[in-house]
Amino acid sequence: MDRNNSTTPEREKGQHLRFEDRCSIKTCRKLKLSLRKTAEVVGCAASTVLNELRRGTGERNGNRGRFPEYSAKRGQANYEINRSRCRRASELDPHSPFISWVVKQVKEYGWSLDACVGRAKKRKLFPKEQIFCTSTLYDAVWAGKIPLSPFDLPEALSRKHRKHTTRKNKRILGKSIDKRPEEVMMCIVCGHWEIDTVVGKRSGKESVVLTLVEKVTDFYLAIKIPGKDAASVMAAMEVLRDEYGEEKFSEIFKTITADNGSEFETLSELEEWGVGVYFAHPYSSWERAQNERHNRLFRRYIPKGVSIESYSQEQILSFADEMNALPRKHLGYFTPEELFEEFLDQVYSVVKVHTS
Repeated sequence: MDRNNSTTPEREKGQHLRFEDRCSIKTCRKLKLSLRKTAEVVGCAASTVLNELRRGTGERNGNRGRFPEYSAKRGQANYEINRSRCRRASELDPHSPFISWVVKQVKEYGWSLDACVGRAKKRKLFPKEQIFCTSTLYDAVWAGKIPLSPFDLPEALSRKHRKHTTRKNKRILGKSIDKRPEEVMMCIVCGHWEIDTVVGKRSGKESVVLTLVEKVTDFYLAIKIPGKDAASVMAAMEVLRDEYGEEKFSEIFKTITADNGSEFETLSELEEWGVGVYFAHPYSSWERAQNERHNRLFRRYIPKGVSIESYSQEQILSFADEMNALPRKHLGYFTPEELFEEFLDQVYSVVKVHTS
């Protein structure tokens, strides 16, 4: 029986035996071929044939009668049973160094489980065999196998799928987002920002937090301003221009996208500084999804309904610093701070031109 003349399809290297291969083994046994010759016919190792013969041959009852023959059906059935039981046993130790480190990063620094796994692998903080995947960690949390609860992972509890609709009964304060350069949506060039405000108590006039997020690096700025009004927003932008330098400001802030809140009614004046200002469609917060998502993270520090008056500017800046120190999966587990610093280095670098 030559393998080249067989009608059974060629097996790929490393592939498990199929029922057709088991039928070939049974035929070879009837022809009294050796293990090696049978292995050549089937296209596998001789040890594989031997193991299959043991798997598919029944036990002899007593000392009398014929020895049981190999059965392809029995071999296939035992194989399928073994495969159903074949899975990695859970070896998750709640007291292991990796799990202890994950618990600390989540509870003290607000990291996500995925950020912990990605950062640990990227920086090679633990041996590979000690690092569990993100889904295993989530399963362990829900099963109560590690000292974390779902309430330590607010993003996991708040994920919802929403349908987006557009309402057009509100005026747009400036250039529409439809006119924004395509590179902004593609997130391939640094320097494009989204802006919003975070409100504490809604009753009465009090301080709010002006927030901006850079779309490529996810770098987050949070500035306490006296009120939710245009003058306060423009005063904060002037502070940023002084901080980053008047000459380089339009390189760092190429465009800013806002909603149509009254606090941004004079934001278009920034175009005199070389900044492109665009406004999302009315009631379309998903068009500034990154800023909305980061504001939700910011709510970990200042929950809704809590007055912002009791927080100092330094505290609010420290909250933003903590957010910028969180590794992100879509950033290759770099932090926004690391990537934004690289961007600033490029902007402020001095290129020396040698003249001949």
